[in-house]
Amino acid sequence: MESEFIALDKVGEEAEWLYDFLEDVPCWNKLVPSVMIHYDSQSALGRAHNIMYNGKSRHIRRRHKTVRQLITTGIISIDYIKSKDNIADPLTKGLTQGSDGLPV
Repeated sequence: MESEFIALDKVGEEAEWLYDFLEDVPCWNKLVPSVMIHYDSQSALGRAHNIMYNGKSRHIRRRHKTVRQLITTGIISIDYIKSKDNIADPLTKGLTQGSDGLPV
């Protein structure tokens, strides 16, 4: 769960940069919506939506604070997506090997 939450923090930082970039474009007259993040880790989502952090790791506590701030300010919103519906999921898995030892 910690590695998933670290990834969520990094995605949140990139989403914040994109949000700020769109707000700074002078000809952009549309309201900038929150960046929707589809995530397949229920434990990381539960931790992100929880107001209190009760863990012992200081590096995760800082990331939790950052993600919570991005959610409450409306810069990001997080939605659960099942792993089977996540189109990026195969890109995060290792390649299987065939009988000859080469990737399939």
